[in-house]
Amino acid sequence: MKYIILFFLVAFSIDLSAQQKQFAKDDNGKFIYYRVVDSQSLSKDTLLQRAKSFVNVTYKKSMKAEHITDTSILAKGTMVIDKTILVAGHPSGEISYNFVFEARNGKYRFWLTDLLYIPYQRDRYGNFVAATKIGTPLERNPGKLNAGAWKDMVNSAYNKIDKFADDFKKYLATNRVEKAKKKTETISTKKW
Repeated sequence: MKYIILFFLVAFSIDLSAQQKQFAKDDNGKFIYYRVVDSQSLSKDTLLQRAKSFVNVTYKKSMKAEHITDTSILAKGTMVIDKTILVAGHPSGEISYNFVFEARNGKYRFWLTDLLYIPYQRDRYGNFVAATKIGTPLERNPGKLNAGAWKDMVNSAYNKIDKFADDFKKYLATNRVEKAKKKTETISTKKW
C-alpha cells in the first residue's frame, strides 16, 4: 500500500513539473516573450491608439514609452516578482524589460525582451528596496547551490509576464472610452 501511494505521489509531481512553461530564446540567446495576434476587425491606427493608451495610462507607473512611430511603440518597464510562503508574501525582486509593439492592418505583434532580474532586500526601515542597480539576465545559468531558487524565480517571472500579455491583449480587444468627469453638484440645504 505504501508503494502504491508513493508511486502516485511521484507520478503526480512529475506531471506537475512537466506543465511549467518556459521562455523562448531569440537569435542572440536571450529570453523573449513573443506573440502575434490576429485582429481582423481593428485597423492599424486603432491598435496603435489603444497600445499608446495602455502604455501611457494603464501602466504609466511601471512603464515608460521610449520611442513611438506611426506603426510601433518601444517602451521600458519593470514588474515586481513576489515570493509567497504559505499565506504571507513579500517582493523578492523586480524584472526590467523592453516592450516592443508593432501593428499592421488586421494584426499586431508584441514582445518583451532584455529581461533583467534585480533582487530586493530589506532596508533599515523594513521596506523592500533594490539591493543593486545592476540586473542579472534571466538566461544566465545559476550554480548548483541556487538552481532551485533561480528556477522558481524564472517561473514566477514567466507567469507574471504571461498575465501582463493577457491584460494587453484584452485591452486592445475592447473599446475603452475615457469617461468625462462629471461636475459634482453642490448640495444646498436651503431648498427642499
